[in-house]
Amino acid sequence: MKIDQLIKVFNERFTGDYAVFSAPGRINILGEHTDYNNGFVLPAAIDKTIDLVIKINYNSNIIKVIANDLKEEESFNKETTAIRYHWTKYILGVVCELEKLGCNIPGFDCVFGGNVPIGSGMSSSAALESVLGLALNELLNLKLSRFQLAKVGQLAEHNFVGVRCGIMDQFASLFGEEGKLVKLDCRSMDYELIPFNTEAYSIVLIDTKVTHNLASSEYNKRRTSCEEGVAIISSVYSDVKSLRDVSFYRLEEFIDEMNIETYKRCLYVVGETDRLQKACNALKQNDFITLGRLMYETHDGLQLLYEVSCKELDFLVHTAGQFSGAIGSRMMGGGFGGCTISLVETKKEEEFIEKTSDDFKIKFGYLPAIHKVKISSGARRIF
Repeated sequence: MKIDQLIKVFNERFTGDYAVFSAPGRINILGEHTDYNNGFVLPAAIDKTIDLVIKINYNSNIIKVIANDLKEEESFNKETTAIRYHWTKYILGVVCELEKLGCNIPGFDCVFGGNVPIGSGMSSSAALESVLGLALNELLNLKLSRFQLAKVGQLAEHNFVGVRCGIMDQFASLFGEEGKLVKLDCRSMDYELIPFNTEAYSIVLIDTKVTHNLASSEYNKRRTSCEEGVAIISSVYSDVKSLRDVSFYRLEEFIDEMNIETYKRCLYVVGETDRLQKACNALKQNDFITLGRLMYETHDGLQLLYEVSCKELDFLVHTAGQFSGAIGSRMMGGGFGGCTISLVETKKEEEFIEKTSDDFKIKFGYLPAIHKVKISSGARRIF
């Protein structure tokens, strides 16, 4: 139905044949803030998507875009510097990064929309970048690989949005498969599909409705702290290129040479790398209890060491920890708002949602948003 609505809007505003593409948002089971440290991440594509209806205009350089859900539209060319809406940066960024690769991108008309919640940590921005990149790649026969498209989306964030993000979000949106997690090595870009097939447990996202802005100085400051830690350690150990190369033991050698903030940031990342490896081993044995315990440990690290949580997220994780059917929970995404991700016994899922929502409303005066998600396939052409 949502795609039908996008097609209807397209036909009302534009003329000619069109194609339809879709790209999913993502969840991340473990591996938060490790991607830009060349570590491992464990995301998955989900059954919430950004969909795009598009037609190429070969004799024009004008790009016309309608953001259907926001009831906003923009018309611009590739050289523009005057744009009205934040989302336009993602569109323009993808086009310009493709041009840097030597691709000639003509004008196009498009309408996009979907059901990936904005600002809740499911990466609606990466889904938009991925769906546009895939569409232009196929329609213009650019012959780029999905990895190249993921890099295009990442660089659009860096150069046009101002977020020095890693590649996890775009990679998950483009490479995800149904019923599988993507264990991605963010240094080599090798990846392994980890099975996540269970009817006993469900994934529940609880949205605090606290909006976050990953372009804020706080996100980039965390990355800078990690780079400072690496610089200190690599001055002695030349083999250390990132926190991926640092063990707990080696980090402890430098505790007196780092300020407390830098040390805490590094300690979290080193610990998260260890937790992710343990989680993958557990999942291969169908051990969801261990996975859940590691999720709680990750939240402790994000709250106390990396300091990217907030009181609403902490409350939700604490509430989950008091519920017998919630075997794991943590904040998800860059932080400072958004969602928690919880692993809950399927038979107790509705009870968990009701109790947690009621407790949250008593504490904060409003109900959180609930998102039930399933692990799905990556970006694709619909027709």
